[in-house]
Amino acid sequence: MSIKDIRLFGDPVLRTPAAEVVDFDKELRQLVKDLTDTMIDAPGAGLAAPQIGVGLRVFTYYVDDQLGHLINPDLSLSEELQDGEEGCLSFPGIYFDTPRALRVVAKGFNEYGDPVTLEGSELMARCIQHETDHLNGILFIDRMDRQQRKLAMKAIRDAEWAGQEAPTIKVSPHATFGKGL
Repeated sequence: MSIKDIRLFGDPVLRTPAAEVVDFDKELRQLVKDLTDTMIDAPGAGLAAPQIGVGLRVFTYYVDDQLGHLINPDLSLSEELQDGEEGCLSFPGIYFDTPRALRVVAKGFNEYGDPVTLEGSELMARCIQHETDHLNGILFIDRMDRQQRKLAMKAIRDAEWAGQEAPTIKVSPHATFGKGL
């Protein structure tokens, strides 16, 4: 097993859009294994690579006894919406209603670079959207209405894990031209 630390809210990697995967190699397969092992150990319904500090467009899922992963996802969302409770491994113990599309069709790749289409509704659709949001630097609290987000932020401030580890930010000695921290 290769269990990794899950990054918590406040870590800049969670707000940074992930890069497309271009090399479907041994290292990528190890990343998928690490994500899967970490997600199952947590336990969670999904886990995106940025949540373990890796800025690549990869996520794993375990919903309704269906275990898998998706790389470089591209989503088509239904117009019909659902509202339901959602949580996140990067926000331990925090759960709030979050609006999402009811159905989703996600196209991407598996760890070997083969095309994959993943379709889901309800919980699977919620998971796919949530994890793809992570790959875009978007968190589930960003999807809440103003009042729900305000309640969520209070719960985050009151959480026992809040502020435990201040994220380490490395400042480049080189010019970043507005593209770095």
